[in-house]
Amino acid sequence: MARCPQHWLVHMRSLCLVWGVGVEGHLYSGFAGRIQWFARRFGWAEVFCLPLRILASRFVVPFLSERHFEFRGEQLPCFYAHYNITWCNERAVEVPLARWYLEQTEGPVLEVGHVLGHYGSHGHLVLDKYENAEGLVNEDITQWQTDRRFELILSVSTFEHIGFDDDVDGASGDKIKAAIAACRALLQPGGRLVFTVPLGYNPDLDQLIESDHLGQNRGWFLLRHGPREWKEVAKHQVMGTRFGRPYPFANALLVAEFDAIQ
Repeated sequence: MARCPQHWLVHMRSLCLVWGVGVEGHLYSGFAGRIQWFARRFGWAEVFCLPLRILASRFVVPFLSERHFEFRGEQLPCFYAHYNITWCNERAVEVPLARWYLEQTEGPVLEVGHVLGHYGSHGHLVLDKYENAEGLVNEDITQWQTDRRFELILSVSTFEHIGFDDDVDGASGDKIKAAIAACRALLQPGGRLVFTVPLGYNPDLDQLIESDHLGQNRGWFLLRHGPREWKEVAKHQVMGTRFGRPYPFANALLVAEFDAIQ
């Protein structure tokens, strides 16, 4: 694991893809461009810290104590994995949250952005605009045409990249709202769109959330209080939270639910 610089580059490419950021259609292109993008979004310090965390992963994860976080009155276990160093970022809670919603769903499921497949097989349909993998639908959610309707559309830290990390014209906020509308139109009656997004990453998205213009029917906020400690809090406690400070990557999350368009 992580014995050479090439492994770090593969991991960084995977990081971009998992978070819904394509390589070919990315705002930057080429090796230098990818480094520049990564540093711009996550800071130059993280360019150097990431390979160290990858190296440390095999030694750290076996010794981590089990932790839980509360969500809507239930205790969910934190998730640790070497892939994408989930033990030190927001995936520690996002993966359990996504699985919690899957466990409640009996009908068809669509995942927007290929994330859960990197942590095990779940058997649902996955749409990802950029990533190439067997069984994925490579389409833009706002342009995808299908007669299928879903009980649950699920997305893990993908919507914050829309119009922000891809090479498209127009305001990111408008693109995000268009993607939300497209998803809601694909829901069965009584179905739900559920996504997690970090705060402090995309200013346009933060503005939509702060001004109550994102349009979610329900929402819950999680604030990071330690390297692997998250607590459900009120909205006013997360607004203004910085991305990457004081802990790596997201320090606050929104779990948003949207109902089907009537």
